[in-house]
Amino acid sequence: MSAQPEITQRDLRNRSKEIMDAVQSGQSFTVTRDGHQIGELIPLRRRRRFVPRAEFAAMSRTASDVSLDAFRADQDATAEQEPDDPYAR
Repeated sequence: MSAQPEITQRDLRNRSKEIMDAVQSGQSFTVTRDGHQIGELIPLRRRRRFVPRAEFAAMSRTASDVSLDAFRADQDATAEQEPDDPYAR
């Protein structure tokens, strides 16, 4: 993996559109001021909205089993069995 290219603060100011386009495309940069590294410009990770069916199926095969009876018992233990009557006085 190659090292991040260094850009000066002045380059960032003068070539901001070009540099931001590169960051949007996945390029990272180390920003320097007076020859000292002061920060990094890195692209944000994008969250996936959908998981492919084959990937979901593969993850599901290795998931632990869920006991339906235990799940229902947990729900019953935490759920209020007799809801309060909001009109009772």
